[in-house]
Amino acid sequence: MLGSGGEPEVPVDRSPRPPSGDGPTAARVQVGAHLRKLREERGLTRAQAAAPIRASESKISRIELGRVGFKERDLLDLLTLYGVTDQAERAALAGRVRESRAPAWWHPYADVAPPWFHRYLGLEPTAALIRTFEVQFVPGLLQTEDYARAVVRLGHPDAKPAEVEKRVRLRLERQQVLNRPDPPRLWAVVDEAALRRAVGGPAVMRDQLEALIAAVTKMRNVRLQVLQLASGGHAANGGSFTILRFPHHDMPDVVYSEQLTSALYLERPDDVDSYFDAVSQLFIDAAPLTETVPILDRLIEELPG
Repeated sequence: MLGSGGEPEVPVDRSPRPPSGDGPTAARVQVGAHLRKLREERGLTRAQAAAPIRASESKISRIELGRVGFKERDLLDLLTLYGVTDQAERAALAGRVRESRAPAWWHPYADVAPPWFHRYLGLEPTAALIRTFEVQFVPGLLQTEDYARAVVRLGHPDAKPAEVEKRVRLRLERQQVLNRPDPPRLWAVVDEAALRRAVGGPAVMRDQLEALIAAVTKMRNVRLQVLQLASGGHAANGGSFTILRFPHHDMPDVVYSEQLTSALYLERPDDVDSYFDAVSQLFIDAAPLTETVPILDRLIEELPG
């Protein structure tokens, strides 16, 4: 079965134990989705579900979308309302709620990660497939330490050295997801202009391009295509974006688009489908995978010095 980008679809994991890489964000999203399913099966509105836990209709909506945590007591009250009496099921869901309230892996970096980025930090290591299109920089998961440091300094010119280094460490820790035993697949399309922009200077850029060659030749879970300048316009006229797909059947795909001071998260099927169409066209318009290394080699040769 093929996914939207033409590659084999990621099989859905329906096992009762969460896969490696699961975390508080995934637990919150899964419990919320399950509660929504139970509510709809009982034919109840969000307003009717809100009353037993003394909450608002909007809070029920946020809970079901996995955007806020909630108390174990509220979970049990909702399960009672929805007619769930099986003690094993109630205990399993209560355990997931406790997981959702645990500190996230990125908690030590909360002071340098903007609030709108926290959700992405929780979702990224849970994904089974990461599709991304970048127009300005090399994707964060593939940046070298020196390149990442140069990018951080561009975005935070007044940051003190300690803050810069902490932001760099956060980015490098994110990259560990690609090296774990069950890594997500990363399929990136990068605009050629981003690869020609010598962020940090020629020496830093040379090391970065060489690191990209190493990634695509040695890491089976990494695919990289270059959208060449000669290809003209492209389908993603809205700029860079990332699509996350998860191994859980109750976690919808999420589109993430970062702005200068905020980020956009899209989950509505129509919105996600539009981005799938865009990235699928980018896979077609970009140079074939077999051309990636030759292109990177040429860019290295063209660097001064």
